[in-house]
Amino acid sequence: MSCISEYAKVDNGTFKLMKRHLPGPFTFILPGTTRLPKIFSGRREVGIRMPACPMLHELLAQLKVPLMIASLPLGEDEEEEYLTEPELIHEKWGEQVDLVIDGGTGGTEGSTVVDCTQGGAEVVRQGLGWLEE
Repeated sequence: MSCISEYAKVDNGTFKLMKRHLPGPFTFILPGTTRLPKIFSGRREVGIRMPACPMLHELLAQLKVPLMIASLPLGEDEEEEYLTEPELIHEKWGEQVDLVIDGGTGGTEGSTVVDCTQGGAEVVRQGLGWLEE
């Protein structure tokens, strides 16, 4: 939570809301800062996600840096397993990414996306998490 302000503008109310729900199945959309890496240049917003995944938390604790990622695209004719099965993810994307970590089969239901860019908290996609304000 402490490094969020480096990449996103977050007011006190939003910070408290995030602190109550993270780690968990939420993505909070916040106004981005100018300190986002160049790959994200031109973006006005950034999604902050902190899953409740012990393996990921240990990896990030060892690295001592935040992890910036993009979601995997799923083509029209592709099966969902290409987003959830580590072997299939490696088969499809292994040549294009630096690392694929096998943390077991993933789920298919997304996080709840909460837009906090307009001074409030608006659920724009209901997923696994339920927002309690």
